[in-house]
Amino acid sequence: MSFFARLSSRVQEVDSLLCVGLDPHPADLSAPNVESAQEFCLRLIEATADIAAAFKPNIAFFEAFGPAGILALQQVISSIPDNIPVILDAKRGDIASTAEAYAKAMFHQLGAHAVTINPYLGHDSVEPFLADPERGVFLLCKTSNPGAGDLQDLLLTEHPGNSEVGGPYHLYEKVALLAQDWNTKDNLGLVVGATQPDALVRVRMLTPDLWILAPGVGAQGGDLRAASAAGLRTDGMGMLFPMSRVISRSLDPKKSAEEIRRRINQYRVEISNLRERTVQHKKASIASDEFTQLADGLLEAGCIKFGQFTLKSGMISPIYIDLRQLVSCPKLLEQVAKAYIPILKRLSFDRMAGLPYAALPIATSISIQAGWPFIYTRKEVKTYGTKAEIEGLFKEGECVVVVDDLATTGESKFESIEKLTSAGLKVVDVAVLIDRQSGAADALSKAGYKLHSVMTLTNLLDYYEKSGTVPLEQIEMARKFVNTSV
Repeated sequence: MSFFARLSSRVQEVDSLLCVGLDPHPADLSAPNVESAQEFCLRLIEATADIAAAFKPNIAFFEAFGPAGILALQQVISSIPDNIPVILDAKRGDIASTAEAYAKAMFHQLGAHAVTINPYLGHDSVEPFLADPERGVFLLCKTSNPGAGDLQDLLLTEHPGNSEVGGPYHLYEKVALLAQDWNTKDNLGLVVGATQPDALVRVRMLTPDLWILAPGVGAQGGDLRAASAAGLRTDGMGMLFPMSRVISRSLDPKKSAEEIRRRINQYRVEISNLRERTVQHKKASIASDEFTQLADGLLEAGCIKFGQFTLKSGMISPIYIDLRQLVSCPKLLEQVAKAYIPILKRLSFDRMAGLPYAALPIATSISIQAGWPFIYTRKEVKTYGTKAEIEGLFKEGECVVVVDDLATTGESKFESIEKLTSAGLKVVDVAVLIDRQSGAADALSKAGYKLHSVMTLTNLLDYYEKSGTVPLEQIEMARKFVNTSV
């Protein structure tokens, strides 16, 4: 299991993105000695072990006590339950041979599962820490301290070779892009401070899948909600929030940790819902624009007319839809065919079956745009050659989706479906541009077929009334026809 697979499993197990920092500041100790530092950490582990996604001891506070401090750190790490990842905050970074020694010390002597690393010396200084997929690295990218911008914000003019980056970009963005390339074993993440929400947005855009360690909430003043909104992945994961003093200095560390986890999860839900609403709004906006263009185009091209017309079924209709005109409007034909594709993508079929005559150019355009093969039934059986009722290549037993221009009563669909089924083909679905809402959906449903339409006559009438492109009295007559013809 890779390090981040292990971390993901722990996050899901305790429903937490909280990383509890083990930072025995001298001011927080009962006495200025290593025993007090170790006791401080053990109490914090015991209080939060069922809440923490990970623990993050800071090696500096232990090194300050000399060899005894390193021994205490070993014992602190070994006391952490095996199923909880330990991220050692060591910020190491040196030439390759030294990096190998550091990696051995951090992972094998001290027992950490991951470590923070300074990338300033380049790939060969990071590589030894990445050799084992089960051991992780968090690369310093945009840190939370006030002086982070002295180097990390420097602008680079070299093009990074990433389409998401336009123009000059920052040194920290280069680090993020390198991490994306170096993460070949699912064990490399980034450190981006929660105090830097703009940088979090940028880094998340460049590295949509990487895990981010985001220190800075609490004593450093980072905003938890802003950082969550900026850095969480679309799955609500991909971030760890290390917190130390805000927990250890509270009267009840366990209660404090539980409250932080609750707040993080609340923001995860809120942000997920907001993103979903934004996506749906965009989809609705796109769909609305496409509908408007289609409705206007069909009216302008004479594909939809208002007046008094006799339909094939014998009905007298105040509205007539003639999509045969599409052959003279190639751009509109392309738009019409494109509108079928989202519907067809949701269906299961081997090929389309276009119905003569208006649907044939539509099916052809769909086939060209989406790559689905199609066949078509003939109105008149050939008396020569193959005498085929169905043109095109197919195999007995295949499933076809019937593609037509309109649905009125469903009569014409049944005629073609009979020819298709007689040839050994299976029909389940029928897709049309416009459902005239004159009974076809019910008739097909009773026979075991499902009707799918890009738009309905009611949709069109509502739009034409709202846009004022058709006189109201004609709209009302058409509505009355729809309501009485079902």
